Amino acid sequence: MAALETEVRYIKGIGEQRAKLLKKLGISSLRDLICYFPRAYDDRSVFRSIESLVPDESACVRAMVVSQPRLSHIRKGLDLVKLRVSDDSGAMEITFFNQPYVRDSLKPGRYYDFYGKIGGSPRRPEMTNPVFEPEGKNELTGRIMPVYRLTASLGQNLFAKIMRQGLEEIEGIIPEFLPASVRSVHRLAHADFAYHNIHFPADPESLGLARRRLVFEELFVLACALRFLKSRRVERNGLVPKKADISEFYSSLPFAPTGAQRRVIGEIISDMLSGKPMRRLIQGDVGSGKTLCAAAAAYYVYCSGFQTAFMAPTELLAQQHFGTLEKILSPLGMKVSLLTGGMSAKQKREVKKSLSEGGIDILIGTHALLSAGVDFKNLALVITDEQHRFGVNQRSLLTEKGENPHMIVMSATPIPRTLALIIYGELDISVIDELPPGRQPVETFGVDEKFRTRIINFTRRLVSEGRQAYFVCPMIEESETLNLKAAEKYYEQMKTRIFPDLRVALLHGKMKPSEKDEVMASFMRGETDILITTTVIEVGVDVPNATLMVVENAERFGLSQLHQLRGRVGRGAHKSYCILFCEDGPANPRVGIMCKTGDGFRISEEDLKIRGPGDFFGSRQHGLPEMKIADLSADMSVLTEAQNAALELLERDPGLSSPENQALRKRIEELFELNQGAFS
Repeated sequence: MAALETEVRYIKGIGEQRAKLLKKLGISSLRDLICYFPRAYDDRSVFRSIESLVPDESACVRAMVVSQPRLSHIRKGLDLVKLRVSDDSGAMEITFFNQPYVRDSLKPGRYYDFYGKIGGSPRRPEMTNPVFEPEGKNELTGRIMPVYRLTASLGQNLFAKIMRQGLEEIEGIIPEFLPASVRSVHRLAHADFAYHNIHFPADPESLGLARRRLVFEELFVLACALRFLKSRRVERNGLVPKKADISEFYSSLPFAPTGAQRRVIGEIISDMLSGKPMRRLIQGDVGSGKTLCAAAAAYYVYCSGFQTAFMAPTELLAQQHFGTLEKILSPLGMKVSLLTGGMSAKQKREVKKSLSEGGIDILIGTHALLSAGVDFKNLALVITDEQHRFGVNQRSLLTEKGENPHMIVMSATPIPRTLALIIYGELDISVIDELPPGRQPVETFGVDEKFRTRIINFTRRLVSEGRQAYFVCPMIEESETLNLKAAEKYYEQMKTRIFPDLRVALLHGKMKPSEKDEVMASFMRGETDILITTTVIEVGVDVPNATLMVVENAERFGLSQLHQLRGRVGRGAHKSYCILFCEDGPANPRVGIMCKTGDGFRISEEDLKIRGPGDFFGSRQHGLPEMKIADLSADMSVLTEAQNAALELLERDPGLSSPENQALRKRIEELFELNQGAFS
């Protein structure tokens, strides 16, 4: 018997070589192995008679070998073993390719269980390379079998054997994290039953019980941990600004804020006056006015003599925010400054000195804000323009620059509220669900290659009117295996053959940061007509003069990604367009959705249905444990049940200090790498 943290190479039957293959799957320990859940299942539990077999279907057959298996060497690298089997209803031919050992493994006169795809015809069925074992063994046939995501070097049968060995090793040592009371109320199976039946279910009912138990556990532990993180910061005292007249801020603006902006600003002010440190996510589509809400918060703490830190993921975005906030806040008497890695040493010294002396009211910058020597005199508010670039740890580093400062996280990626509760579980959520008046929707079209000439002519017409265009490719370099537009080759074609008279530039992720910044800055200044790029501009700056977004091979992008790309245009006074090139044009499901709606939240819900939550989790450093079995697009009812159960438990035992809850507390501390005793 081994401990859960035992390295897999020490497990019987695995060894060094197989351990290397398992490592490619992210499996290093025994715990990793048993938590590598199947992606699907083959139901091999029902045996079929030979006469009932249907070509192109997979089936299990129990039959006797009636002929001596014959081995034939067809040519170098190709061996065949052929044999005939029968049951009471008929006979079937079986062929094995390049498995010469089968000749001696299958004995005439003995019964075996075979599983495979049926070939031939109903009257003369055949099987090729079936799985087989002696009748009744029920390791590979006669049962429900798991199907795993594997590398080419690891077959399903070998991995199933490894998993069986892993489950034998954990017999009796699987920890039970769920309190008995929770298991009883929610009718959940024991952990030992769940782990065995998620991999090798005794029947469909057992599989359902196992999966429900493990999904509930995963979501329940996460919900408990996130509620604890939220309660932990509630206990601290936050800086309370004096009540200020926000109407002065509103009256200084050259436009009227939307009702949604006013609502969110009200939520922010209420948080800051509560006496607890604010931790709030502002979610809103591109152009919904999140920055204005952040500016109002910065003004509110300024009225009490406090400072604000505003962190953006790139220098260009930091400079853009600086320009926007300076226009809004300088007329109100606030000193707005910028700090980025690209500034000279002298400029940085001057900014840091003024900051520490209280001469700067809001400092906007990149990761440079996290560096040593950036000392605020009285930091009260931290704002991060999230954009899938900053994680929990980086946000906390910035908040450590002050005494429990308030925090706002801005995200332009609309996320379904249920998913946001997981990704940003330690934050309260505000949604700006209203666009400023006058903002024109971006007309979106799905097209195929028949429209290529028309789109080129349309692009030329827009440029002749003084507008600019993006052309987005899914790849940087050409691929031998994928027939996709590659930015580098596409750029050469566009520059030399299609638009030789226009100013065409290239931007991609492998360029040096300074090169990328210069290309983008040139585009912003209107010195480039057409920018050939990759998704590096998905998180980008405002270029109000860019009115055309063309996406090549649109079928290669996710819905939320396409929505983010479309958000790069339609940011000015001119009519804007998004053209999605796709093999099947508007018939493509994602492209069809993009053409129907511009609502980012509706699009994110559709994206969640199509692809599940992986994309939202996989593209960010959120600092949360990976979801191993829960599928939030399918398990919403379990998520709600688990969240309610977590709330009830923590109301009874906020510190998880009772003996029944000790295992749960320890598991949360492990998952979130909290200091032992963090709940005490």
